[in-house]
Amino acid sequence: MSPVTVPAIINLDVPGPVISRHLYGHFAEHLGRCVYDGFYVGEDSDLPNEGGIRLDVVEALRALNIPNLRWPGGCFADEYHWMDGIGPKESRPAMVNTHWGNVEENNHFGTHEFMALCELLGAEPYISGNVGSGTVREMSDWVEYLTREGDSPMVRLRKANGREEPWRVRFWGLGNEAWGCGGNMKAEQYAAEARRFGTYCRDHGDNKLYRIAAGANSADYAWTETLMKQLGELGCAYRPASFMQALSFHYYTIPGTWQDKGSATEFGVDDHYRTMAQAARVDELITGHSNVMDCYDPGKNVGLVLDEWGTWWNVEPGTNPGFLYQQNSLRDALVASLHFDVFHRHADRLVMANIAQTVNVLQAMILTDPDSGALVLTPTYHVFEMNKGHQDAASLRVDLPDGLPARQVDGTELRTVSLSASRKNGQVLISLSNLDAGEAADVELDLRGGAVAIARARILTAGDLRTHNTPDAPEAVAPRPHEQVTATPSGLRVHLPAHSFVTVEASLT
Repeated sequence: MSPVTVPAIINLDVPGPVISRHLYGHFAEHLGRCVYDGFYVGEDSDLPNEGGIRLDVVEALRALNIPNLRWPGGCFADEYHWMDGIGPKESRPAMVNTHWGNVEENNHFGTHEFMALCELLGAEPYISGNVGSGTVREMSDWVEYLTREGDSPMVRLRKANGREEPWRVRFWGLGNEAWGCGGNMKAEQYAAEARRFGTYCRDHGDNKLYRIAAGANSADYAWTETLMKQLGELGCAYRPASFMQALSFHYYTIPGTWQDKGSATEFGVDDHYRTMAQAARVDELITGHSNVMDCYDPGKNVGLVLDEWGTWWNVEPGTNPGFLYQQNSLRDALVASLHFDVFHRHADRLVMANIAQTVNVLQAMILTDPDSGALVLTPTYHVFEMNKGHQDAASLRVDLPDGLPARQVDGTELRTVSLSASRKNGQVLISLSNLDAGEAADVELDLRGGAVAIARARILTAGDLRTHNTPDAPEAVAPRPHEQVTATPSGLRVHLPAHSFVTVEASLT
């Protein structure tokens, strides 16, 4: 059967909203082996480390131009008391992680270790404060400890713990999932708490805080409206209050039930399509929350943040169910590539997104073997790397005169080809995904307002959607040169094999 042909028009000389690099953000919670045995192995480890931070993990993430890292949670954030994680390690009190595995934590990875990790990564810290079980003073003191210079009680404490100069920490989360593990609050109750906590999280010196309110679960648009009402009045004269600069929401791709989410590696074609349909729903959700925000904030002064997203499968057999360790196949990579195309289309409102999570948890970039110490880059990692040229680039609108090929999945339409494009510094990056499990597609790109010379085309695919990387086969799914990109009189023709992700990098001529 001949591949379906998909015409697409891109006006290279009409740049759209800038795609914030923070849409490629990450998330590290005290959960399973993400922090301990992932990022942090301790100074006595045989693995190369700096202050206990595992250096091969750092090196791999630096190759992604990782823009920010969210910490310490997640649900863990609202039971974490930061004072327990500073000072000499031997003096730090232990705690029980009641959310994830009911294990005891020694607090050896705390504020100073996290900030050292961010400095090694070249990433901005995004700290989630404790609203659920903490106090306003506790979070206010944390902001002061990290960001204030000169002299004050918290400054003196920081200096006593070995850090003379303040850090720059812009991003602060006002709790996490306040509708659930962050306090089981009603929207109105949390909105009042967010006003209070946000008020006392102060700007110190030239460190201007970007306060992110804990927003909705999936399609809870009423929660978003409640928060927007707290910030200002309905209409064009909307001037946001100073205690909150953005609000978040969370959405996970779970094609099964909450009790049986499905296997990361053992699935059929129907499972694949259900997964893609659930992933594609993120477009509907971002649109819905954005529409609510537009009613109150037509000038788009308030940011929307999707600070937890990704696939969620059953844990791998034989692992702690509270550690959320799952494998990562080519199917996960296509979920990621589809999400990024959606994010790029919403760059005018969506200012940050954080995949859950970076190492050894859920849809991870990196898996580390606890026995051999081997490090494995997942298929999802490679999507981030192939797409990094979109960071801080101007989005380019993609018009589709004939629409996109689609199939029906449980009564909903799934478009099986996805693409997005951007330009920056004379370079164009076009990302294309074929979500179809068995049929190829040819995308005919009509490039207007400029000409391009192909610099590099790469493809991420495998013979089977279930293919994944392991210590024994670390490059079973890895980028390879893609030769099936050809010049046409109007632009480029890109061949997309079944279940593949392709990027085309080109220079404007």
